[in-house]
Amino acid sequence: MVENNAQRKIVLIGDGAVGSAYAFSVAQLGLANEFVIINKENEKSVGDALDLEDATPFTAPINFYAGSYDDCKDADLVVICAGAAQKPGESRLSLVGKNLKIMRDIAQSVVSSGFNGIILVAANPVDILTAAVQRITDFPTNRVIGSGTSLDSARLQVALGKKLHLAPSDVHAYMMGEHGDSEFAAYSTATVGGASLLDYAAANGLTAAKLTTLENNVRRKAYQIINRKGATYYGVATALARITKAIFSDENAVLSVSAYLDGEYGLHKTYIGTPAIINRQGISRVVEVPLSEREKEAMSNSASVLQKTMSDAMTKVGMVNYLWD
Repeated sequence: MVENNAQRKIVLIGDGAVGSAYAFSVAQLGLANEFVIINKENEKSVGDALDLEDATPFTAPINFYAGSYDDCKDADLVVICAGAAQKPGESRLSLVGKNLKIMRDIAQSVVSSGFNGIILVAANPVDILTAAVQRITDFPTNRVIGSGTSLDSARLQVALGKKLHLAPSDVHAYMMGEHGDSEFAAYSTATVGGASLLDYAAANGLTAAKLTTLENNVRRKAYQIINRKGATYYGVATALARITKAIFSDENAVLSVSAYLDGEYGLHKTYIGTPAIINRQGISRVVEVPLSEREKEAMSNSASVLQKTMSDAMTKVGMVNYLWD
């Protein structure tokens, strides 16, 4: 456990809907003692810092302020929420060209500051951008993490909880693979109170066909939200706060993040959504979940989609030198 007086300095890069919601989550949970906001529009950063500090008398003392990349030098955690946002009808993968260039500039600026902490990426497509940040910074892979399928797994828990009349937190199930259209539900190892989810679902009238429909609905939930309100941010911001807590409290918590694979699931040189152990070092270890044949195929397909998209996009924007050999 990190002592209360230990430094817990966060630098947020990108103060849009997700970034500001994350900052608010950090304020509510008292996760930091120093929180720096970097944004293209500095006045927004200043305004948010002034607004957020008004929450601290009700929560915990956090020094919120607008800053610059120089403030990364002694930070413990840099959280990247900058980039073009997903629009109605737009897939996350379609953002890759625009956001790769943005991520290159950000990553190079962070490195130039002398930063030596952990980077948490939330910009989309998150798996590809997390991989790009690791390649550009050349940081150890355990210190570059993506939000991955943490949000998608929460959505799966919510959907299953509603159908089975259970608290979502007591449904242990993961969405895995790309944070996007090729993700899948790892139903075969999901549990409820230690019992097999598949057995529990069947006993309670939730058939295999209904589970497939539920999985598809979870996969499409972001589109429903974006079509109605323009963006998703509360869920992912809370997921980022949960990952932050696991890091600063040295929890060894198992969370579904975008992690680097080096042999797990038979995959190499890929960032993809999988359960992993998170602590003060970042990713301590990937938890390789036993998958059914269908799920293994889905994981392999998802990795292929990500690898091809990353290779094509990096070649197109002149960043081929950052691809893995």
